[in-house]
Order: sequence, then C-alpha cells, then structure tokens
Amino acid sequence: MDVLRTPDERFADLPDYPFAPHYVEVDDGEGGRLRVHHLDEGPTEGPVVLLLHGEPSWSYLYRTMIPVLVEAGFRCVAPDLVGFGRSDKPARREDHSYERHVAWMREVLFDSLDLTEVTLVCQDWGGLIGLRLVGEHPDRFARVVVANTGLPTGDQQMSDAFLAWQRWSSAADEFPVGRLVDGGCTTELAPEVVAAYDAPFPDDTYKAAARVLPSLVPTSPDDPAAVANRAAWETLRSFQRPLLTAFSDGDPITAGGERVFHKLVPGAEGQPHTTIAGGGHFLQEDRGPELAEVVVSFCRATG
Repeated sequence: MDVLRTPDERFADLPDYPFAPHYVEVDDGEGGRLRVHHLDEGPTEGPVVLLLHGEPSWSYLYRTMIPVLVEAGFRCVAPDLVGFGRSDKPARREDHSYERHVAWMREVLFDSLDLTEVTLVCQDWGGLIGLRLVGEHPDRFARVVVANTGLPTGDQQMSDAFLAWQRWSSAADEFPVGRLVDGGCTTELAPEVVAAYDAPFPDDTYKAAARVLPSLVPTSPDDPAAVANRAAWETLRSFQRPLLTAFSDGDPITAGGERVFHKLVPGAEGQPHTTIAGGGHFLQEDRGPELAEVVVSFCRATG
C-alpha cells in the first residue's frame, strides 16, 4: 500500500486549534502499518466523549466544541479518519473500503485506546463508522448523539442532494476540500479556516479517501456494506442506552434522517431530541458551542 503522510508544518498555527497531536498505529490490512492521529483533551479519568468527523473534514471540525466539553469535565477523544487530517493517507482509491475504515477505527478506539463507557458524537461518515461500531460493540458505549448522519443499508431511498453529491464527487476534476466544507455551512468561513480544512491535502494525490468515501455509502441493497449495516441495525433495534438526535435545520443531505432513530431505537424514546437552528451540514462549524452544550446536558441528564 502506497501511503502518504502530510508534513507537520502544514498544521502549524492553525486558527483556534492549539491541541497536541497523539498517534497510534493500526494494521493497514496488507501487512503494513498506518499512523492514525487523534486529539485527547481534558481530564484523563473523565467520562469519554468520542467526536467522530466525516467527509471531507477532520478533527479541526470539533475545535469549538472541545473547550466546552473539557470545561464540563469530559475527556474528548477526536480521531482523524484514515486519509484525513494528520492521519496517514493511503494513496489509491482502491485502498479504501467501508469495511477497512470501520476496522481501522475499531483498532484505534478499542484495541489501542481501550475506550469504554463512551459517549459517541457522530456526524456524516462519523456516523456511518461510529454507528456500525455501536452495532458491533454496544457494551463499549454509554450513550449516543446522532447529528446529521445515518446508517444506510441500501434499502432506503437516499436524498436527491446526497445522490447529486455522490455523482459529482466521483467525477470532479478538482476537489477543493476547504471550499466544499465552506459550501456545507450556513456561515461563511474565514479564509484562514478554509485553509485549515485544506491543510491535510498538499495536493490531489493526498485526497483518495476524500474523493472515494461518497461512493462507498450504500445506495443499493447489494452494496458490499449492506449486510454488515443491517446486522448493526439489528443491534440498534434493541439498544437501550440513551440515544439523542441533534440534527440541524439546514442540511438537505440528511434532512429527516433523525426519524428512523426515533422510531427504531429503544434508547431514543423519551429523549429531548433537538433541532439545531441555523446549522448546515457541518453544524459543528456553524453551531459548535451550542451542540457541545446539548451534549453536556444530555450526559448529565442520563449520567
């Protein structure tokens, strides 16, 4: 496997991102090793809040939420998915599969960090991976916050907005990550913030994961990930631990996706589900501190 590593100087002096890097290594699936980056902020013995980003962002997305959570006494663990942020980047699109991304995060979070009693906060591909892990390892999780994401099996109709994004991402000549994140926000990002989202990708050769992940979302019943996602849903249908949805009101990609959790997951019953007003797809960017306060209140109410 040909693996690229973004030079450290690309991450120097990013706005509002003072956090120290931490690394673990995982099996790449072909006999080699991948270095995976994560943030680990707050009291070591504090309750763990796991912050999983999606496509094509990285842990920078959580920079305004982490201080709120740490101030409330939580330990925040925010990995960069393989292919994103400061994590290693397999260079071929064929190196990336849904199954591999789940396996890589499983090894990081459970085999290396041995996280337990986790509060998962997941958005976009952070949900596709994180909710699979909940389905496969439910005893590792104390509660779940689902924000602008889902766990598709290919059996449901995806939104027109998502299908358009999937088609465009696989064929686009250019893939301007920072501008794509900006376009998924309701607020206009400052140029230096757009540049921070571009930082992990010195050139297009580093963007294999960012380009391919949309095509790996199951959109047909015979998708390679469909069987495993259906099995995860069987677990979620009996998941009794608290689950809260906090979708934004301005995301055409995932609009209405919270309803399936309300209907099917026992732990969602009676929870104070909320809609984050004024947020786009990347609601952590638009309304980060507000979402963090929702997480804090939810943890305290269900602690």
